[in-house]
Amino acid sequence: MKSTFSKSICIGLICSISTLASVAASAAESEPAQDSAQAPAAESEEPENQEQIVVTGSAREQRRFDVSYAVNALSQDDVLKLAPKNYAELLGNVPGIHIEATGGEVQNITRVRGIPTDRGYLIFQQDGLPLYHEIDGFFFNSGEGMNRFDLMTERVEVVRGGPAPIYASNAAAIANNITVTGGEEPRGRAQVTLGDTGLYRLDLMQSGKLAENTYFAIGGFLRQHDGYRDNGFPNDKGGQIRANLKHNLDNGFVKLSVTYVNDKNLFYLPIPVSDPRNPSVSLNPFIDYFTGTMNSPSLRGLNISYRNGNGQTETLARDLANGRHMRFGNVGLEYQGDFGGYLVSAKLGLTTGKNSFDAFYSTTNPVAGTSFANSYLAAANTAFGTATNPVTRIGYAIGGTNGATVYDPNSASGLVMSGQYRAVEAKFHSTQADLSVTKEFETGFGKHDVKVGVYGSIYGTSAFLAYQDMLIEVAGKPRTLDLVAYNAAGQILGYVTDNGTLRATTTLTNGDSDGKVISLYANDTWEITPGLRLDAGIRKEWYELSGYTELTAGGINLGKPGTLADDNTRGFTGQRVTNLLKPTATNWTVGLSYDFSPSFGAYGRVSNLQVPPGAGVTLNAVPNIVKTQARQYEAGIKADFGRSYIYLTGFYTDFNPFNASFVAFNPTTGRNDQVVPFVGEAVAKGIEMDGKFAPVDWFDLAASITVADPQYRNLENSAGADPSAVNGNQIIREPKLFGNVRPTFSFDMGGSRLEVQGRFDFVGERFVDLFNRTRLPAYQTFGANIALTTGDWRFQVVGDNLTNAEGLTEGNPRTDQLSGQDASDAIYGRPLFGRNFRLIISRSW
Repeated sequence: MKSTFSKSICIGLICSISTLASVAASAAESEPAQDSAQAPAAESEEPENQEQIVVTGSAREQRRFDVSYAVNALSQDDVLKLAPKNYAELLGNVPGIHIEATGGEVQNITRVRGIPTDRGYLIFQQDGLPLYHEIDGFFFNSGEGMNRFDLMTERVEVVRGGPAPIYASNAAAIANNITVTGGEEPRGRAQVTLGDTGLYRLDLMQSGKLAENTYFAIGGFLRQHDGYRDNGFPNDKGGQIRANLKHNLDNGFVKLSVTYVNDKNLFYLPIPVSDPRNPSVSLNPFIDYFTGTMNSPSLRGLNISYRNGNGQTETLARDLANGRHMRFGNVGLEYQGDFGGYLVSAKLGLTTGKNSFDAFYSTTNPVAGTSFANSYLAAANTAFGTATNPVTRIGYAIGGTNGATVYDPNSASGLVMSGQYRAVEAKFHSTQADLSVTKEFETGFGKHDVKVGVYGSIYGTSAFLAYQDMLIEVAGKPRTLDLVAYNAAGQILGYVTDNGTLRATTTLTNGDSDGKVISLYANDTWEITPGLRLDAGIRKEWYELSGYTELTAGGINLGKPGTLADDNTRGFTGQRVTNLLKPTATNWTVGLSYDFSPSFGAYGRVSNLQVPPGAGVTLNAVPNIVKTQARQYEAGIKADFGRSYIYLTGFYTDFNPFNASFVAFNPTTGRNDQVVPFVGEAVAKGIEMDGKFAPVDWFDLAASITVADPQYRNLENSAGADPSAVNGNQIIREPKLFGNVRPTFSFDMGGSRLEVQGRFDFVGERFVDLFNRTRLPAYQTFGANIALTTGDWRFQVVGDNLTNAEGLTEGNPRTDQLSGQDASDAIYGRPLFGRNFRLIISRSW
């Protein structure tokens, strides 16, 4: 779908970049003459890998080669060359991180080293502080749900394992977004991205000197995108702006920064791809594998009614086109000063915002339309029939047409299906602060670099949600369906549904959660002899989690005549349950590294991570309280020869206890807030490789490959399932092999440079369920991009999934985690996006 608005902003974007570039060029010409060697360049000179500087997970700046843990630094130029579709796809270039980037632009899945959670305990930071303390808020995450990459991101540093538990709460890994700051020389970039999926995006950044010792940077993006799947309305619309002011002092600096995000992103959920009656039969003629979605204009203007605590009926008006509407602002203040060798660092961040979330979730498999209708015959006859005028059959009509537009499933796929509309509102706040002192000193037994600090946060969320089950046809952009009760004469006696609603208000939550944490941490990097370093750290955390939830009860009839849809809703009782928890966590790490030569070294490390329950657990009437503990072991070798390098890391992570419990959909009542408990142990072991071979100036081959063996161990279940059949199985949705290979050819053509990059991504076999009954088959994709840099201009064409390779992610986790999908291969899942192209034009100055 290409909207008129989209086409008009395309023209505006191209005009904007041309005008901005011309203004910038004119401004540059008006500056005093500089040495010709200082002429601005479109791309910064690529540093040798050994000289890459990292600050995350370390007491102070260090070369990547010198640290005793696995870390990658992705510069802005690296990201521009990779041209990922979303942040998760960017992280997929880092070894050890398996992604499912098929949910849209934000809120995708990132799993680190086999860690069996949707976020992998990967904590995002912006300049060393999170935007929200916990990794997950209420239907939003503080990772790529709040962080968006644009030209104001100087680089992204990704630490896996190692000291991550010392430098962030609940962290098995850290992704630290380092923002652009101004310098003596002004610099900027303007960039337009156009895509054949209706993508129009403008990125801008400008930085420079404001006054003596005072510098500024400002930038952001605006974007509209019809989407990789056809919803019938735009998928993404919005943007962000970030800015900072930095003032250098005699012994350090002070920096003020602001971030504002206002962005709507629709969520892609799984779709059925095969007929459950015969899995060899594709449903592609009805819902296209690459462009189909259950999102639909039919789900705009939906009403959700429920009984409040005072016994009154309230109605919400919802619109699926709002998607995930994230709005938040953050103000940050950072100070750094050197007092006679004592480096003092103080950081403060204040975030406040709200998230409105509308999405249509997959639930049960499609079913035969005739048998599904007949299953409601008895209930409809009881409600609407009489002895002399009984209900004799149930038929279908298009939702909201009062039965006038008859629908026959057998004229299409023969199937119908239900899905769950979710409406969520959350307001959140988070204040976080970090104060640390770093001191380097010599002893008779080597040199120590000691950092001690304190971190604290006060955060919370107010939360409301309502779920409603809808009946739809099996089609892309499906229409809602009504089940109509007819008598023998073909007259309508009533409806099982109500304008497409099968079961009204099946799940309901309203409450508030708050958290406080204070953390003390310390780390010592001890250089025993040149090249031999011992690194050790500890972090102790004390939490106070409080909250309440309003109690609900089922069986409430909202009293709408002529329909069964609202006869058994959930409503608030007027009572509430409060919870107060005071968990603690103790994290530690010890690492040893030795450099045999300036280009070859090795290291080993063990870390302990404790993850207490999040504040959101207090929103449950009966909280499921489990403190997860992970013991992480890793050993690696590193060889660096300028442009060529290889980092090999072996890892072993033992989660004990591990909380594998999940919320399951009840197909009878439609409830989706009841936990199926599985608690036990999980083990992930493997090897990750990050390397590049550059034998000549015009060619290099980069690769990121992970081989792993993620397993469940010693699970226990109190709900009747057999945990012994799970032990030793592959962890849900975790592959044993994944990675990518990226060859690049570069050609100098006078004053221009041409780069041609290929890309081969591969993901091994996975399973949707604990018992490994239904597999997600392995898949491979090919991509390519061509970039021409001439002077300050850069032109790039990017193509993804060039062969339209098929691959499923996720499965259907509302219903298949326990029993699978009644098929050996998944028949329901979130497919890869089909072949797509983007044109990226930028100018730097």
